[in-house]
Amino acid sequence: MAILATQTVALAGLNPTYAAAAGGGDKCEVGDRNFLHIKNGSASSVTVTLTATASVRGQAVTSPTVAVPASGERLIGPLAADLLQNSADGLCAIGYSSATTVTVASLRI
Repeated sequence: MAILATQTVALAGLNPTYAAAAGGGDKCEVGDRNFLHIKNGSASSVTVTLTATASVRGQAVTSPTVAVPASGERLIGPLAADLLQNSADGLCAIGYSSATTVTVASLRI
């Protein structure tokens, strides 16, 4: 599981760097201005799961999932701390139904 470096969008512009999605998942920073950009280079859809850590009245909140279509991309966020922040490391865990040909960038706007 890799920790993705958060890249900040600035007035001067940002040419984001994408990392190959790790087969065992990745982790990233959370925050109201943090997003993920997922690119799927495969011929079939890939599901991205963000591990929810929140609970409401003692009941676990369902982890959000996003389908990234074949040869498509998705922006996911904001990555709210109260929903996704792991108490052990302060990060959000990201899972992929398949990591083959998937690239990801952690962005702060």
